[in-house]
Amino acid sequence: MRLASTFITLLVNDLLMKKFTFPTAFLVVAYLLLFVANTQAQQQGSVASDNLSGLVIPNYHYDYVPDFTYQEVETRIQAMETEMPFELNDRVFSFIQYFTVRNREYIKMVLSRKAKYFPMYEETMGEHGMPTEIQFLSIVESGLDPTIKSKMGAMGLWQFMPATGQMYGMQVSPDIDDRMDPEKSTVAAAKYLKSLYKMFGNWEVALAAYNCGPGNVRKAIRKSGGKSTFWGIYDFLPQETRSYVPQFQAMLYILNHLEEHNLHLEEPTYPIEFEVVSFDKTFHLDRLAALTNICVKDLEELNPSIKRRNIPETHRSIAIRIPKSRSLFVKENLAWIGDSLSLSAPVKLLAATLSEPTKNDTSPNTRLVYKVKSGDVLGAIASKHGVSLTQLKQWNNLKSNVIRVGQLIHIVTEKAASTSSSNSGTLAMTTTTNNAPKTYTVRSGDTLWIISQKHALTIDQIKRLNNLNSSNIKPGQRLIIG
Repeated sequence: MRLASTFITLLVNDLLMKKFTFPTAFLVVAYLLLFVANTQAQQQGSVASDNLSGLVIPNYHYDYVPDFTYQEVETRIQAMETEMPFELNDRVFSFIQYFTVRNREYIKMVLSRKAKYFPMYEETMGEHGMPTEIQFLSIVESGLDPTIKSKMGAMGLWQFMPATGQMYGMQVSPDIDDRMDPEKSTVAAAKYLKSLYKMFGNWEVALAAYNCGPGNVRKAIRKSGGKSTFWGIYDFLPQETRSYVPQFQAMLYILNHLEEHNLHLEEPTYPIEFEVVSFDKTFHLDRLAALTNICVKDLEELNPSIKRRNIPETHRSIAIRIPKSRSLFVKENLAWIGDSLSLSAPVKLLAATLSEPTKNDTSPNTRLVYKVKSGDVLGAIASKHGVSLTQLKQWNNLKSNVIRVGQLIHIVTEKAASTSSSNSGTLAMTTTTNNAPKTYTVRSGDTLWIISQKHALTIDQIKRLNNLNSSNIKPGQRLIIG
């Protein structure tokens, strides 16, 4: 490179002395400059290559976010079969973009909780003759967190204010707050929303009224000149309510098109199956847990309306939800447990527990131990013995579906279909003694709701028996129903 620089200097001097014509000298200089630039680039590339050869480039995993257009989303929405009107516009599209691109973690969090509440939502909405899409409103209200409380004092999955909650039959006191009870608050939400629909004759407007109150909606209708649709009164609603319905519609679209946006179901959380027991005592949940060997966290989850784990004298007749895996033990020893709840003496557990089933047990339930063989999967073991996958996991303290050869699985099967279902919660599972489960072949026009009514089951029970993650079924599909 130095040689080229020296040659250019001499060439310039010779040009000044008129040894070369200007055009010739210009071409020579241009060529040399190009040669110098190319040489520098090669040297720099060599250095860069040498540096890169010593680097370890990490293999990052990126969450792939598929591209999509307004037209694609609109086409998908038009193909959706919904009981409520649903049309795409810029406001709804902006929320779809936000949750599928910028805030995907929120959707994943919702998906992990969905299995815990949506079967109960779907059943409740069906019982009240409401569009099943209403269940998506709870995502906007609480993110499916039953303990969440707003700055204004609204609480629970459906964010009821104290006065509205009491108006719909929920107790709200320093000791008991039914707004945190998933089933009671869902029933109250269904009743309230249905009354709002009767008031305004439009589901979108009813949702708006649920958020800002009927008074603000009537005011918006007057200011709009008497328009009766959500988008007709949109500009006259409170700012928060303008975003409320579009968010609801965005959630409705997204959770029906997860694959198109590369959103996958996280490890789901399922509800604890339970039975209801009345003790007619004033006691603390900690003591009940100690007497029955039930995890106190499970008792809290099943009885969220009980505050500070304490049942006061004013609510001594309250019914307590007990995990179904321990309900037999509690019923068999109810007198002893009831007498011991109000005592202050140290707790001594009875020797008989449900965690050690035996083949020779002659109680109403048959208890056995199954040894896992090569090729076994937990779902198949559950189906073979007429129990649910969730029950097997609860009885054996399993956190996942992974099992190993030689592992012992404890199973409790009922000799007869339990007539105690009248004391069971809506999510309780009915078992059968027949090793060949009863099945039903789906017909054209069937829905899980129709099938559940025909066979005296809940939608949730059918889903659990068949390991269904959604309510989608097709003609010809065979479902286990008992």
